[in-house]
Amino acid sequence: MTEQLYPYVIFLPTEKKDKILSAIFGSKGGVDILRYSLKQGINKRLYQKELVAKLNYSNKTVIENLKTLTALGVLNESMEKNEKDNRITWIKTYQLTTIGRWFALLLAEEELNEGEKTDILQSLFRTYIKQTKQLAEKIGIDQKILEETFKEEMTNNTK
Repeated sequence: MTEQLYPYVIFLPTEKKDKILSAIFGSKGGVDILRYSLKQGINKRLYQKELVAKLNYSNKTVIENLKTLTALGVLNESMEKNEKDNRITWIKTYQLTTIGRWFALLLAEEELNEGEKTDILQSLFRTYIKQTKQLAEKIGIDQKILEETFKEEMTNNTK
């Protein structure tokens, strides 16, 4: 019997690899934030107040996890203008980065819609090609050899 495998591949910044993996998988809060992001849609903005209400973590715990994930490049932080009762307030919002989306794919592939899966796979493939091309140049492999390999594999009909 052949076991079906899902190809989990993630490119991580070398100098931050251990910190990123520890921040996400060493903390249930970090994983829950990513899972919540998946449920909302990987391109949707996250709000601290929403996370506190939905994830049952203290405000302090959510803020710590958001700061860590932002510092490590898993989330992008931005400000959103909110106007209510003739008052303007600025609210921090968070959104998955490319690396954050790769982790989202790792955590819950089945929860993503086809468009999200396509976006993630294209991003992953583009990064893989760039990294492979750089490595090939570094060790002196002609790019034509890689192009031929790619064409062979794309036209190969075996499963």
